[in-house]
Amino acid sequence: MPQGNPKPGEFYLHFKDRLYQVLTVAEHSETGEELVIYQALYGGFQTYARPLKMFVSPVDREKYPNVCQEYRFQLTEQNPPDSQREEPRGAKQVSAPKLTAEENMMAFFDAETMEEKYQILLEMRGEVTDRMINNMAVVLDVVIEEGPLDQRYEELKTCVRTFQKYEVERTSR
Repeated sequence: MPQGNPKPGEFYLHFKDRLYQVLTVAEHSETGEELVIYQALYGGFQTYARPLKMFVSPVDREKYPNVCQEYRFQLTEQNPPDSQREEPRGAKQVSAPKLTAEENMMAFFDAETMEEKYQILLEMRGEVTDRMINNMAVVLDVVIEEGPLDQRYEELKTCVRTFQKYEVERTSR
């Protein structure tokens, strides 16, 4: 049952209507208890740890009688639309050494999946130029109209997300 077996990268909706992404399932070093490590996809993008049994537990109907959701955290679609995901502005990325904007653009060109392209594009926020947007649009075979840089960046992100949606549907059939 997927509800009782969270996996890294999966998205869960809390019964109070907040979206989270599972980072990993860890083992408490002292007690051996399994903990779900997850990140909020809103606000300050805080990272939390919660015991697995509590994470997958049903909503307490006595305490919250009007909640429609069955579980405290309900597994949801793998790629929630951008309208449901806020992106950190200026948040620190905990990852490999930071690539230059040009290296990121080359990585974007070489990425095998649209998810990879999307993640690279997110890393480029604040560094992308009009020329880069034009080059990435050519690779995707789309046209991003001239205009404010932020607007063009958002349009490119939307294109990549749209391609990704159909890439997932195409490969899952």
